[in-house]
Amino acid sequence: DERDQTLNQLLTEMDGFDSDMKVIVMAATNRPKALDPALCRPGRFSRKVLVGVPDLEGRRNILAVHLRDVPLEEDPEIICDLVASLTPGLVGADLANIVNEAALLAARRGGNTVAREDIMDAIEREKYGVNGRQENADSERQGLTKLFPWLPKPGNRPTNPDDIGGVMGYHTLS
Repeated sequence: DERDQTLNQLLTEMDGFDSDMKVIVMAATNRPKALDPALCRPGRFSRKVLVGVPDLEGRRNILAVHLRDVPLEEDPEIICDLVASLTPGLVGADLANIVNEAALLAARRGGNTVAREDIMDAIEREKYGVNGRQENADSERQGLTKLFPWLPKPGNRPTNPDDIGGVMGYHTLS
């Protein structure tokens, strides 16, 4: 198939380098287990360098690149610091997607600049996905209240020390 042909051609090209040629071939993957073992033999891709997720400073630098041409309502450094602090574990592609999503959200609301709210919504979408149910949350809550009038309303009663303890996983409603 086409995948095998591509792999064979790549291996042939890599084997065709003369020993006096000063050629370095670099490649990257986010699926190392899917690599054909022939690619990882000595003389081919024999060295592996693990590039982990960026730290706080790395995320700031990545965001600075992606936000460079984006019109922002606030200082780009503030936005970089904010987004970097809220996105541990995300990689460059995720951060680029947040910036693109924020720009789309700004365009949808008719704005000429990206606001902090657009950035925050984009972070939420990237980390937790798009939730179309939010618009219906109030109507769902009203419907549940009609079906189960004895349920306490959310946030109606704060938790106090007496609520903790007793039989685990069991709670009475007052």
